[in-house]
Amino acid sequence: MSEKNPDPTPRLLELASDLVSRARKLGADVAEASARTGWELSAKVRLGKVELVEEAGHHGVSLRVIRGGRVATTSTSDLTPRGIDRCVADALELCALAEPDPFAGPADANLLSKPPHPDLELLDESIDAIDAEQAIEQARIAEQAALDFDSRIQLSEGATYSRTSGASAMVLSAGFEGAVRGSYAALSVAPVVEDEGGKKRRGHYYSASRRHRDLEKAEFIGQEAARRTLRKLGAQKIATTEAPVVFDPDVARSLIGSLAGCIVGGALWRKSSYLLEREGTLVASPLVHIVDDPLIPRGPGSRSFDGEGLRSRKNVVVEAGTLKTFLLDSYSARKMGRASTASASRSGGSIGASTSNFILQAGTTKAADIVKSTARGLYVTEMMGFGFNAITGDFSRGAAGFWIENGELAFPVSEITISSTLDAMLKAIDAVGDDLELKSSTAAPTVRVASMTISGK
Repeated sequence: MSEKNPDPTPRLLELASDLVSRARKLGADVAEASARTGWELSAKVRLGKVELVEEAGHHGVSLRVIRGGRVATTSTSDLTPRGIDRCVADALELCALAEPDPFAGPADANLLSKPPHPDLELLDESIDAIDAEQAIEQARIAEQAALDFDSRIQLSEGATYSRTSGASAMVLSAGFEGAVRGSYAALSVAPVVEDEGGKKRRGHYYSASRRHRDLEKAEFIGQEAARRTLRKLGAQKIATTEAPVVFDPDVARSLIGSLAGCIVGGALWRKSSYLLEREGTLVASPLVHIVDDPLIPRGPGSRSFDGEGLRSRKNVVVEAGTLKTFLLDSYSARKMGRASTASASRSGGSIGASTSNFILQAGTTKAADIVKSTARGLYVTEMMGFGFNAITGDFSRGAAGFWIENGELAFPVSEITISSTLDAMLKAIDAVGDDLELKSSTAAPTVRVASMTISGK
């Protein structure tokens, strides 16, 4: 570690340990503290001109205490001795005002992760060396590549380069301490082209990775954004019908994200999931295999231990269409009479079950072949709105993409709505592509749903 960019985790561990010690001395039965620090840079260029440059650092600590079954959390960015004292005192004071919760408590001490924790290669140590000038240059190159791609592209919503890095530490009175460092970089471009009747068609493409050097080339990102923009020209409505629907990876992951919200502990004990009592039953096509895997090296959602200090593990959520497990933290596990799946996430002092790298695993069919084997249907590249009801599974969202005729993308379509239930959609998946990319923590390849209602004119 260079002197210019020293490792902050020893100091963060010291801060968290001090919070736990202070809280315990003041009477907390359980004390859990986290400390964090980070740096962010974002630069946006629009039509060659710098529109925005933001650079900021942040730090803070959070504390969760339990006393007599009562729980309270506090956070502060004031790391002076006075600020730390106030944080601890406030936590104990709030704890006294809380109602007892029989399910509150730390994770089982016997299950806590022991060092060494796995190194998942989450940090690009060189990323902080990318300054505002370099970020602006990357954004300019990407946007200019889009504008140069075709003379019809005269407008742009801009190109943005962003990078972030940070570190966090967690100390639990049950006997755990751990720290992690990570980074992330992204470059995106959104060209605009004018269609008939003055309509503006916007396209978009991005690349993202834990490491700057793993981003796709800025020129390629701009050119791909231009391609995706131009193919929207001439978009039209279609008549209401029922037909197969092919989802490209960027929208397929939205389907999987909807499922994720239905299999985490909080949704289950609150009875706000259509998958209640469905464990061990078919919830999707036999082609569907979904895992939650926090141990993927350089994965966007990877973590060596969860928010309660349990050693991370891969959970098979759906296997050949059968729901195998829910994702639980210790609290939701107690509420449901089960064991934690090491799926806890800590946000400030609050804890809840969450996904890590939530992935619909790739199939063996080429994405292009899925389209070719579709005689008539819809290829969706964009969805709008939030039309999903987690309790009933009802699904209805605005969409845009291309109409498929005889295995070819015949013409672009827009201003349509696709609807079904998530349960029916997942069960009707009859093709899964081989084009999985892990650019975000929820990911899926191209998939085809055998039939959906498509509402148009």
